[in-house]
Amino acid sequence: MMKEQLESIQHTIKKAAEKSGRKEEDITLIAVSKTYPASAIQEAIALGCKDFGENKVQELVQKIESIEEPVNWHMIGHLQTNKVKYIIGKTALVHSVDSLKLLKEIQKQSLKKDVITSILLEVNVAQEDSKSGILLEEAMDYASSISKLSHVRCEGLMTVAPYVENPEDNRLVFRQLYDLSVDMQKQKFDNINMHVLSMGMSNDYWVAIEEGATMVRIGTALFGARNYT
Repeated sequence: MMKEQLESIQHTIKKAAEKSGRKEEDITLIAVSKTYPASAIQEAIALGCKDFGENKVQELVQKIESIEEPVNWHMIGHLQTNKVKYIIGKTALVHSVDSLKLLKEIQKQSLKKDVITSILLEVNVAQEDSKSGILLEEAMDYASSISKLSHVRCEGLMTVAPYVENPEDNRLVFRQLYDLSVDMQKQKFDNINMHVLSMGMSNDYWVAIEEGATMVRIGTALFGARNYT
């Protein structure tokens, strides 16, 4: 079942990438493994998945300890400052940086462990009250702050688009994040690249790719319906 679902996702990624003048290899599929057991992750690894996203620190740490294969772990959920110390040095990328307080804590803990932590700035493009993230107009000030940090490197931007019935309704959200990344790249800030755009999930990832996504975060379309009990 997962094999067929993965093949379908890869086919869709390929078509969307070609539509935006890119190749399938330019897009990283992050298998969002939150709530799924380690056995599901093992199955995905066997099928070739190399990047996995988790929303909660405790679950992330547990899975890092239980999975022996060399995969890339992504922290994609809201990150509390008091939990930062548990994931520094263990993640390929922290997608959900949404405050100066969190930035300072990541810098502090990275300095302690003498590692450079790669992050994305989370932008609440649609300005939803229920979502985390900075506003579009705050991004340049955040970039300026990041440029002064010795042990944090910003690799790009992330957004969680609204859940919509019609994926086309999120096209403008994705386009606005892409436009912001272009504007930020022009500023040539220290410590800041804009080669990662993490946007698009199971219900709209092809639209996100067409608008410039380089990472898509896919859970249910790959693993099936979640069991939250």
